[in-house]
Amino acid sequence: MKQLNIIPNPNKIDYLGGSVKMENIDSESFSARLTDKLPEEGYVLEVTENGVEATAGGERGAFYASQTLKQLKQLDICPCVRIEDAPAFEYRAFMLDCARHMTTVENIKKLIDAAALVKMNTMHWHLTDDQGWRIEIKKYPELTRVGSVRGETLIGHHHTSSEYDKTPHGGYYTQKQIREIVKYAADRYITVIPEIELPGHAVAALTSYPWLGCKGEGYEVRRRWGISKEVFCPGKETTFEFLQNVFAEVLELFPSEFIHIGGDECPKDSWKQCPLCQERIRTEGLKDEFELQSYTVRRMEKWLREHGRKIIGWDEILEGGVSPTATVMSWRGSKGGIAAAKAGNHVIMAPNVHCYLDYYQTKTPTKEPMAIGGYVPMRKVYELDPYDQLTPGERAYILGVQGNLWTEYIATFPHLKHMLLPRLAAIAEVGWSYDRKDFDDFKHRMNSLRKCYDAAGLN
Repeated sequence: MKQLNIIPNPNKIDYLGGSVKMENIDSESFSARLTDKLPEEGYVLEVTENGVEATAGGERGAFYASQTLKQLKQLDICPCVRIEDAPAFEYRAFMLDCARHMTTVENIKKLIDAAALVKMNTMHWHLTDDQGWRIEIKKYPELTRVGSVRGETLIGHHHTSSEYDKTPHGGYYTQKQIREIVKYAADRYITVIPEIELPGHAVAALTSYPWLGCKGEGYEVRRRWGISKEVFCPGKETTFEFLQNVFAEVLELFPSEFIHIGGDECPKDSWKQCPLCQERIRTEGLKDEFELQSYTVRRMEKWLREHGRKIIGWDEILEGGVSPTATVMSWRGSKGGIAAAKAGNHVIMAPNVHCYLDYYQTKTPTKEPMAIGGYVPMRKVYELDPYDQLTPGERAYILGVQGNLWTEYIATFPHLKHMLLPRLAAIAEVGWSYDRKDFDDFKHRMNSLRKCYDAAGLN
């Protein structure tokens, strides 16, 4: 009997006897009956000599049935089969950093297709950072006129190099383009969550509007990678007015329940020297600069909650105290996520040791394109356990998993695909098939998925 090579691994496969030529199966026009007896993302798919029948708990489930059928189409002859399937986690995502290096709208669509094929349902879109502001905000045109352009880009690794390419790097996504991408993703049942960084990783914004920073002058869109000490000034009311106005336009573009506010890697040096920040600490009864960051995050969360949204922040938002309604994205290993789940916060697991797809894939990186460092081969991705060290009660707070692709060292689309694929499929299988993972079987099934990638022009 020919085994089915489906990724993510379905929950249950029953072979019915007999087989069917897949060239006789129309995978584009089939439709699924909806039933409330299945979970919203669950489906039952039957492929027999009489054709294809599907039942699903909702439109998402029907779409995932079609993606499974798309993989089966790679077979010449398919055994007659009944597949019952549903995901283990509700949140299954990839993150794309376009702040450091942009990619085109068409390329983003190709990545969305690749994610949809393996039943991911979320794209986290990193749009602002020290090295570039990539989203059009009509109230603040300098963000894209000035903040989207860095004068040049570092050549080589930021730990060892002081050489630059002497070529400006710029660009941004118009609101029209963003709506196009959001709709394209939604048509494939992928929600796009924007990330607007605060209070750190803000140099592109400070260069555009210097009054947003503590010193108020002398900023330049960052040409190097790494962390800048120049951050938003939470001592000024005008900073919060700016952020609220920016998010007002962001909410018009992105209907997602969640908005990512960053919260990571925010040095406190400028706040310690800023009279306005120190006054804010005193008047708000805060203990220190860590609580000032917590104040900033909580204040923006309150505003977003009043506008019907929830926040996600990197695990640094735990420092200085975090709102019980914030969702924590654990990236510095799983420690922050474990602590957040034990405290009753919802968590997305994206630990760098398993989920950072900008890390090298081999132990001999001289044979790979330059990367930021690290070593995350396919097996390491697949070994991610989102429930590690958690009790059954605490596991309820884990929403799901995410693979992150930072682009400091990824300037071209071929390089981006090289880093993302096929490790993206391993993340997807952890999120969908957590209770039935088998790495050796996964490697075997990848042979079929590669044919789908080839058909879509994805290396």
